Amino acid sequence: MGYKELDVWQRSRQLVAEIYQMTERFPPKEQFGLVSQMRRSAISLPANIAEGYGRKNPADFARFLRIAKGSLNELETLCILAEDLGFAKNLEDLYEDINRLGMKLSNLQAKVLETSSCVKEDSVDYHSE
Repeated sequence: MGYKELDVWQRSRQLVAEIYQMTERFPPKEQFGLVSQMRRSAISLPANIAEGYGRKNPADFARFLRIAKGSLNELETLCILAEDLGFAKNLEDLYEDINRLGMKLSNLQAKVLETSSCVKEDSVDYHSE
């Protein structure tokens, strides 16, 4: 099994699609501002999960999960700003998805840190987050 089977990776991919769909409706003048920043922070989520998983080292994986969590917090802030600026509205469901993904990232990070003392890192199963 690989990172593609991780629930957090799959959910983060879904979140990327949601952000892309939402930002398509933003004004063209925001293409290189808020749209770009929101898309980059969203893309950072599955990318960091995959990169960390590929390191085959629990400490590295935990570090990349922290980075992904930071990107998720950044994305949430950018969504709030988009609402403040009138570019988006009724994002309650999106915020719930973000909060659920944040909890899953934290839970997986805790599990990874618990296993960091394993001698055979390749035998660790992170897929039951």
